[in-house]
Amino acid sequence: MAQTDIQTLDDIKLLVDTFYGRVQVDELIGPIFNAKLEGRWPVHLEKMYTFWQTILLDEYTYQGRPFPPHAQLPIDATHFERWLQLFDKTVNDLFEGPVADEAKSRGRKMATLFQVKLDHIRQSPFKPLL
Repeated sequence: MAQTDIQTLDDIKLLVDTFYGRVQVDELIGPIFNAKLEGRWPVHLEKMYTFWQTILLDEYTYQGRPFPPHAQLPIDATHFERWLQLFDKTVNDLFEGPVADEAKSRGRKMATLFQVKLDHIRQSPFKPLL
């Protein structure tokens, strides 16, 4: 069956649900996500639907700031690399097209930005203002 591009909220939900299903069982990043989100996965998934809907479909449903919840997590470049591997594989497994390509591009940009911010916070003698 030919793959289609990401076009609807249902597509976003399929992407998010599949991706975070893989995250939850991943040996490296699964324990971090599961510890942080224990009992709150449905709330997180709803937030991720609106986040990606806003970014990829230009339907402005996301309210929030994506970085602060990640600032205190015990994560480094290895974790971001795994996140990106799982994310890109999920997108590639499910979709094909310009919006799918944009999803992978945005994922890489976010991972890079988050790592830069985390490095800055960790190297600063001052408490971060999140």
